[in-house]
Amino acid sequence: MHKKSPLRSDAQRNRERILDVALAELTRSSDAPLSVIAKKAGVGQGTFYRNFPNRESLVLEVYRYEVQHVRDAACQLLASQPPDRALREWMDRLVRFGMAKAGLADAIRKATSTLTSMAGVGPGPLTEAIALLLKANEDAGTIRPGVTPDDFLLAIAGLWQIDPHSDWESRAGRLMDLVMDGLRAGAPGR
Repeated sequence: MHKKSPLRSDAQRNRERILDVALAELTRSSDAPLSVIAKKAGVGQGTFYRNFPNRESLVLEVYRYEVQHVRDAACQLLASQPPDRALREWMDRLVRFGMAKAGLADAIRKATSTLTSMAGVGPGPLTEAIALLLKANEDAGTIRPGVTPDDFLLAIAGLWQIDPHSDWESRAGRLMDLVMDGLRAGAPGR
């Protein structure tokens, strides 16, 4: 079996530059032209299409790239703060990710509407981050026991009903405070 070799460092930098520019451009407009993304990333069309043969592959990789950053933030916050403060701050980051990326969300919807499934794009890293934060808080006694990542996702589902083009920050912050208060209710350490 042929093993895929790792990207050379310059090829990896090109790929990361494309992803960074694509994130910014797709966040602004879900219909951002691929040629504009390639030009702003400073790569030729050949390099661009070698990395991302079509719009769908680019959009889905940008999504994975961003979700991984949100997932990594959970570990960083837990390393530097008490579990309940880490969870609440991570919730704010999740809100900013969801609200500030409205154009990216539109691009993901458009990209996946042409695909038969989103295999490999699901909530894996987000669910991992939620599980990590919930376990740390349960172990510390700062939230009620037995809360699952699915429970958490259902509890914050109202977040996705907020118009990202409105004054979403205060509404989302209030909603996350309510969710956090609910998680704390019945916590053994309170």
